[in-house]
Formats: sequence, structure tokens, C-alpha cells
Amino acid sequence: MAVQVLTAAKCPTESLSFTNCAIVNEKDFPLDKVRHVEVTTSSNRKYVFTLKGCSGFPSGQIGFSLPMRKWAELSLNQTLEVRPYTFNPNIQYIAKIVLDVDFLDKKTTLEPYDTEKMAKEFVGNFCKQAFTVGQMLAFSFQDMKILKLVVREMEAANIEQMTGNGKATAKRTTQIGLLLPDAVVVFEKAEGSAVNLVGKAKGMTARQSIINPDWDFQKMGIGGLDKEFNAIFRRAFASRVFPPEFVQQLGLKHVRGILLFGPPGTGKTLMARQIGNMLNAREPKIVNGPQILDKYVGESEANIRRLFADAEEEEKRLGPNSGLHIIIFDEIDAICKARGSMAGSSGVHDTVVNQLLAKIDGVESLNNILVIGMTNRKDMIDEALMRPGRLEVQMEIGLPDEKGRLQILNIHTARMKQHDKMANDVDLEELAAKTKNFSGAEIEGLVRAAQSTAMNRLIKASSKVEIDPEATEKIRVCRADFMHALEYDIKPAFGTSAEQIERLISQGIIRWGDPVAEILEDGQLFIQQARAEGSRGLVSVLLEGAPNSGKTALAAKLALSSNFPFVKLCTPEDMVGYSETAKCQLIKKMFDDAYKSHLSCIIVDSVERLLDYGAIGPRYSNLVLQALLVLLKKEPPPGRKLLVLCTSSRKQVLEEMEMLSTFTSILRVPYLNSPEHLVNVLVETSTFRQEEIIKIQGKTENCRFRVGIKTLLAYIDLAKQASDEHRVSKFLTKLEDENCLQGVI
Repeated sequence: MAVQVLTAAKCPTESLSFTNCAIVNEKDFPLDKVRHVEVTTSSNRKYVFTLKGCSGFPSGQIGFSLPMRKWAELSLNQTLEVRPYTFNPNIQYIAKIVLDVDFLDKKTTLEPYDTEKMAKEFVGNFCKQAFTVGQMLAFSFQDMKILKLVVREMEAANIEQMTGNGKATAKRTTQIGLLLPDAVVVFEKAEGSAVNLVGKAKGMTARQSIINPDWDFQKMGIGGLDKEFNAIFRRAFASRVFPPEFVQQLGLKHVRGILLFGPPGTGKTLMARQIGNMLNAREPKIVNGPQILDKYVGESEANIRRLFADAEEEEKRLGPNSGLHIIIFDEIDAICKARGSMAGSSGVHDTVVNQLLAKIDGVESLNNILVIGMTNRKDMIDEALMRPGRLEVQMEIGLPDEKGRLQILNIHTARMKQHDKMANDVDLEELAAKTKNFSGAEIEGLVRAAQSTAMNRLIKASSKVEIDPEATEKIRVCRADFMHALEYDIKPAFGTSAEQIERLISQGIIRWGDPVAEILEDGQLFIQQARAEGSRGLVSVLLEGAPNSGKTALAAKLALSSNFPFVKLCTPEDMVGYSETAKCQLIKKMFDDAYKSHLSCIIVDSVERLLDYGAIGPRYSNLVLQALLVLLKKEPPPGRKLLVLCTSSRKQVLEEMEMLSTFTSILRVPYLNSPEHLVNVLVETSTFRQEEIIKIQGKTENCRFRVGIKTLLAYIDLAKQASDEHRVSKFLTKLEDENCLQGVI
């Protein structure tokens, strides 16, 4: 058939525009003879279309839809040369077609498009139709939004060999082809498209790895937190490594929130910062909790909304393929206190919590965010924020163990080793063993203190400060510098109150008889029980006895001999003038701090004084009593061990308060009650000469004897002040006057 000259026109109806065919009058091209035409434009460009007839369409014109005119760069009323076109079955029959998908208009939806159904409908609508690489199509799928399809590539198969006995040749690409009824159709998202494709006919689009390709896990700089980091990775990031289509098949929602809590200086902020660096995501937004609060009404909530605005916009635009947005809240307890807990407040904190809850997991929740909160006061945070779907991964960043402390020391001394500034006598394993209950920040401070001590040796302080000219070559941080820092500069916040406890036994423990030996022996068994792996984790012992019998000194001796890394003293002296509520909070904080250490010991001295007990009345603080009853029964978290040593001179009072049943065991600390006990003390103290001791022994051997060790030591100190000839008589007289001796002297 001869070439015809036709003018370009609009497609006559909307339904015909979705056929993606060129519309003609059958008088110009009888469709029983011509199915496809080649259109040549005035600029000598050639395009192939499949024809479709329309009754009433003007002769001499050829109609195109808007996407077709855009692709072929055709204008209305443009003159075109149109001639019939025949496909070569050997190289132009399409076995596979790959199409880029996007919305035809600007309005988008996150509703999923099933690519398997799309492929079936596409082949049904366009079978035996001509397509060209780069061609733009309009596709109306199941009355959903109209999609724009662009042909990315096509593969042609050899029909003759496929229908014969021989094996088909390898598929080859083609620029123009005819769609076969059994062709494979693959849909892929166009770049920047928000269309949500699901199903097996979806192309495996290249995904950007969520893990930064330049990231080296060995250079994280996080010591002692390997276990915690692995747990966070498993819960929060493992699902994000897999393709979105696989996650959709599981019906899985990504973890949206992580809460890192623990003592100050243990690496929470460092962990959050490294997570942000590790992920191939948007630049993390780091917010200090107090920065959210604003004096103007509604601004605090607006600040929360602004943090999530970018993630919301990208989620609407790209759906499941949106990038990950990380928001890090430092000191999250400042803005997320339990709602209703702040009496007399303006309610700003409550509305901020409500806004944050709605953004993380509200009605229009986002799946492209990761909120990381950090706090050392987990107990203050609203419970609703910590349920699954919000900050569901809650990881305690605790005090490092010995292996972790060695890692941290290696990290902070790496530069010194590299530049040969650390002496050979420094044993990091020894330092790791000596820094029990040091946090990561305190270990870093220890290294700094040792460095400053080493540098100070090379500074000459005379009338003016001068530096040794060869200081940079001479300086070496040695073991003595670290030991000096350990002894004088850095003390762990969760360590031993050694100085305070050592003052309680400044005169040592005098083993005046079997009762003392038995108490110390039983105490060691309780220490072993508390330390044992199979124990319940809590051992509480009451040392009771008359006033001045040495209960506190024995408790201090047992606590120090335990070698537990956390040993604290709870004494009425520290709470003079405190209200009942303040006392309860201080006692509870001491127990909470103890739970953060693997092995802990607390000495609760003079329990009745803590309870404000008074014999006249009697009067006591029920609030403090109930707090102690709860804490003495509460078992530590799994893997933590706690030994509580209490002292009291009022056993009967504690029994009436139903407190004795809370103790694992009760040890009686008696008075000295025989002359032999007295002689043992005199020998131990070395105050009297041998002949004086014999004289005192002779004077007291027929007396009834009853005195506390603390009182006896006070009398011995008093006798020291007398002259040599009056020392013995002064001592014996004092014992008799205080009714410690009854009988003949």
C-alpha cells in the first residue's frame, strides 16, 4: 500500500487513548490489511504504531493520545508520512518487556499495585501491539490511578526455532517489537516515583545498602559494648538489610525506636552517634531534650512535628523505598516524664509526650524513622513510650566488665602506643583488673590524669613556668602515673566508699574471743553465698546487739573483705534534717545504684535511727520502714548480686515492726563477758605492760564482767592519758564506776 500523508490530531475518546494505538479512519487504512504503520515526521524521525479504527473519525487525520504525542514530539495538525510496517518474526517478536512505572499526574497514593495482576492485564490489553524502547504509555489499571509506563528495554525471541524441534536461540534486545501473548512483563519503579509496587512481576531494583559501605565495625571505638551492639543490630537493623518486597511478604514492621539507658558515662551517647555514622541514612537529627521546650504555647509540640516533617514528606512521596530518618534524643527524660507526674505544671510536658507518641506510632505512623532516646533515669519516662511499636528496643548500657575495660583502655591508649609515648611497664590487663566499676568516661579520665601526671614531671615551675626543651622526646606515661591517678585523681561513682568505711574500723578488729571469730567466719559464708552463681542474688544479714558492742565495725570489716566493686554505707549521719520522702529517695537511689554493679554490698547502719525510732511514744517513720521492707526483699536484676549488712541495737523493736523476717540471717554481737576477753583486748591493744595486764587480771578474775568493745576501747584510751603509776587504777575504777564490773576488786 502506498505512502499516505495525514495530519496529526487528538485521540477522539478517553477510552481509545488508553489503547495506546494510533486512531485512523478505515477508508485511509483498512485494518484487515494493515495493522501497523511507520510514521515519519518532518524532521525525518520514524515511529511505529499499531492502528485502531474509529467510526466517525475524520479521513485524512491520524489521532494520538497526549503521552504518544509527547514521546514522538508531535504537534496537532502536523503533516506526517504514514506507510504500512511489517515485523520480522525472527528478531522483532517481544519475549520480555521491562516497563518503568510512575503516576501520570502529580497526585500520589501509597496503595499497593499488584504487579502480577498488572502484567496479566497489560498482556491482555496490548497483545500483538507494537512497542518501541523509550515509548510513553498511559495505563489504566483496575479503575485505580492512571499510571505512566515507559518502555525501558525489550528482549526478542526467534519464533521459528521456538516452534520447531530445535532449542531457542539466546534472547536478544530489540528497539522495536511486537508483544507476544506469552511475553514476560516486568514493572520497575521509575526514579523518584512514589508508586508502591508489590508482587512477583516487580523488578529487583537496585537498593542502596542501609549499612554505610565505608563503615568498619572494628573501628567503632565502642569498648565493652559488643553484646549490647549486637542485640541492637539484631532487633533494629537486621530487618532493614533485606529488600522491601521481602519485608512486605513477612508483614513485618521495622523497629521505630531504641531506648539506651544506664549510668552516666557508660557510652550511651557514643553508641547513638556511632549508630548514626554506621547507617547509610539521612543525616541524624540530634536533639537535647530541653531544647524541645518553648515558653510559647504550642511551640514545644510544633518542635516535635518539625523533627518528623522531612520523614513524613518522603514517606508520602516514596513509600516503602523512603530513606531512613534518624532522630536522636539526648536526655529524653527531660521531655517524656510520665504524664500527670508533675503536680502544678502547665501540662506542656504531657502534650509533648502525646505529640511524640502520635508521631512514632499514631494513626498515621511512619515506617521510615528510627528514634533513639538516651537517659540515665528510665524510671521517669512515660510507660506508653516504651511499649512495642515505639521505643520497643530498650538496652541497658551498663558498667563494663573486665574484658570491656581492657577494650576501652586499648582504645584510649592506642595513640600513645602508636607514637611510643607509653612505657613498657604499663600493663593494661592489670589496670583493667584494678578499675572495677569504672565507667567508660571514668576510664578515659583515668588515662587523661595519667598523661597529665607524666607531663607535669617535665614542667619546671620556678619564678616562671618552663617546659623541658626535650619534653616531647622524653615523655613516657608509665605505670606509676596510672597508679597515682587511681589513688588520687579518679574515683568511680559506682565504686567503694573505702575511706568512709575504713574510718569505721580505724582501730582494727580485735578478736577478743570466739564470738568475734564465729561472726567473721559466718560473714565469709554469706559473702560466698552472695557471690555464688546459683544463688538467688540477694543476701541480707542483720548484726544485732547491745549499743557499743562493735556491730558497725564488724559489718565494715565484712564489706571490705568481700572485695565487691560496689560498697556503700547508708548511715543516719548522712540524713540529718532530711524529710521522710527525701530519706526514702536517697535509700532507694543507693539500692538502684547497687543494681547497676554485678557485685554490690550495702551497709545499713543503725536501722532504728534511720526509722526515727524513739522509745518515748514510741515513734517511728512508717514511710521509711515500708521503703526498707520493700528494698530488703527486692531481688536484684538477673546476673546481679547484692549483699546487705544491717546493724541494730533494737532487735525487739524490729521484731514488732515485722522487719526481722526480711533478713536471710541474724547474727548476735555480744558484750565481752569474761576476764579472759578483757585480757585478750589488753594484749591486742598493747597499751599496758605485761605486769600491768597481770595486775588487772588478778583484780578482775572474781568479778562479773559485761562491757561493749567500743566502750572498753574508750576506757583504754582514757587510761593512756594517766601517769604510769595511776594507769591501772584509773582503768579499773572507770570500769567499776560504769557498772562494767561487779564484785571484789
